Amino acid sequence: MVRVAMATLGCKVNQCESAGIAEALATRGMVLVPFEASADVYIINTCTVTGRTDDQSRQLIRRAIRKNPSAAVLVTGCYAQRAPEEIARIAGVRFIAGNAEKERIPDILSEKTAEVPRILVGDIRKEKGISRLGATVFPEHTRAFLKIQDGCDALCSYCIVPHARGASRSLPQEEVLERIASISRAGYREIVLAGIHLGAWGRDLRPQADLATLVRRIANGCAVERLRLSSIEPRELNGEIIALIGTSGIVCRHLHIPLQSGDDGILSAMRRDYDAAFFRDLVRKLHAIVPGIAIGIDLMAGFPGETEEAFANTLRMVEAMPIAYVHVFPYSRRPGTPAATMAGQVSEEKKKRRAERLRAVGAAKRQAFAERFIGTPLQVLVEGRTDKNTGFPIGFSDNYIPVAVRGGVAANRIVRVLPEAFREGRLIAEVILE
Repeated sequence: MVRVAMATLGCKVNQCESAGIAEALATRGMVLVPFEASADVYIINTCTVTGRTDDQSRQLIRRAIRKNPSAAVLVTGCYAQRAPEEIARIAGVRFIAGNAEKERIPDILSEKTAEVPRILVGDIRKEKGISRLGATVFPEHTRAFLKIQDGCDALCSYCIVPHARGASRSLPQEEVLERIASISRAGYREIVLAGIHLGAWGRDLRPQADLATLVRRIANGCAVERLRLSSIEPRELNGEIIALIGTSGIVCRHLHIPLQSGDDGILSAMRRDYDAAFFRDLVRKLHAIVPGIAIGIDLMAGFPGETEEAFANTLRMVEAMPIAYVHVFPYSRRPGTPAATMAGQVSEEKKKRRAERLRAVGAAKRQAFAERFIGTPLQVLVEGRTDKNTGFPIGFSDNYIPVAVRGGVAANRIVRVLPEAFREGRLIAEVILE
């Protein structure tokens, strides 16, 4: 019996692919064990979106090698795609597989290697089709993730992802619907549609398709109780998608929309295709059409050329907007991107200080948004874990508020609750008996 331990860094697409790898290995009779356990094989599915994630990837690789120096250590994912030779210099790595090679991992692991690591990384830019790697079972999760799109054509000036993921590629519509039906039959009540550039889904298909049409077909078919969209670009949120969120009863009242900066000069230098006024208007429109919607945003602190005035513009904009939460990333210089050679690089100290200020605003926004729903019924999907402070089961409302549900509610149930307080980052709620 071969024991396999896996660690995953980065986005929901990576999580989808790791679940698919795990499912494929299980069909070969391999057994998945925790990453901290002693294993015969270690798989590290890496991220390279920032220098910090590169560091985290290397730490996980070395941790696996220390745990069992004789194990077969395979490194895959975006860092493996971008810098395979760098990883090959870590003594103890056996295989380095690129993103397009993930489907072959079960076969790769059966191959014998010499002392030198095997580098199996192709030119991702030549990939024309999307990987079919996916799963119908997500251990320890009550939400399932379905990758329907990969790659990105946007070429923002700071982003390394197109170099690691290639051009935008879509899973055909009928395959998406078949997979949703299969995941739903496996007992999942909520499915998250994931992609590197989700809003670009369908543009590469023949005939062309669009995300709004796909979401409408899923919602009309009622194949799943809840459908959640992962991160989507501002200009790709058209009126049809917004209307589906507001009226379908299936598409969750939750959107994660990258803002990155509230300063028009910085947005232009980032090669973003909107300005601050457009984003503010979009947020107002969403709240007008979808009452109670949770809007999360991404922000980058310390992009090259970000002056104190430019940062102040971002801070004021975030403080004024009715958003639910903020993900903050200090700018990370990525080799091969235009921003890496721009003038006006911001010091690490300033980036850290600005990121901390933005996170403080984000924490206040998160609390204020959750507290709006004290005394208002919410539908919560209960997860298979408990709140460490109360011992109550934890779940998420459709508008992405973490809720600790009083009483012995079974996992994987959607229950109607009445929130009564906000403590330690989540609402405390009582089940409403019908």
